[in-house]
Amino acid sequence: MSVMAERFAFSGLNEVFAKANEEKSGDRLAGLAARSEQERIAAKCTLADLPLRDIIARPLILPEADEVSRLLQATWDEAAFQPVSALTVGEFREYLLDDATTDSAIKALRWGIMPEIAAAVAKLMSNRDLVLAASRMRNITRCRNTMGEQGVLGIRLQPNHPADDLAGILLSTIEGLLYGCGDAVIGVNPVTDSVEVVSSILHALNRLIEAYQIPTQSCCLAHITTQLQ
Repeated sequence: MSVMAERFAFSGLNEVFAKANEEKSGDRLAGLAARSEQERIAAKCTLADLPLRDIIARPLILPEADEVSRLLQATWDEAAFQPVSALTVGEFREYLLDDATTDSAIKALRWGIMPEIAAAVAKLMSNRDLVLAASRMRNITRCRNTMGEQGVLGIRLQPNHPADDLAGILLSTIEGLLYGCGDAVIGVNPVTDSVEVVSSILHALNRLIEAYQIPTQSCCLAHITTQLQ
């Protein structure tokens, strides 16, 4: 792939996927990021021309080495994939943004779209593209409240604290609620990924929600092993 008279070559799908990402510090630290904007564009162009069938045929993580990949492969619906099976990633992006593509057509694809395909097309989309494509899919959820209704904006409140101090987290939560935020979820990204910290944050937020009967829910992001414990 050539960009501005400079030619780029990629060793495989893993490298194309990684270098098509927008710039992220994590990618740079892992040595996966594109070395220049030209290389990022070349990776995006390569990805856009990639047939969706190739992504299915060449999984990024081999199922025999990963349980999640095996589960995804076992639950993949080939019949649901057929309507878009002849498209490239770029053409799939255009399909999702086409005014003629309906909510029911997108929902019918649900079990035919592997996560790698969703990730690939998202790498070619701007924020506006993502909002437009998502707006066609009405996904109404109900927990302590109802989210996803037409014309309703849901906001996540994120009362993080640099030392995971519960008083600071709760004060930030109350301030955010006073601004009308937090109807989607009150979600904390803790500094320390430990069972004790995550548990204390979850219990504190739950006490606040129950005490004031707030129609929302809470979460505390942590590694799956921490969550399980």
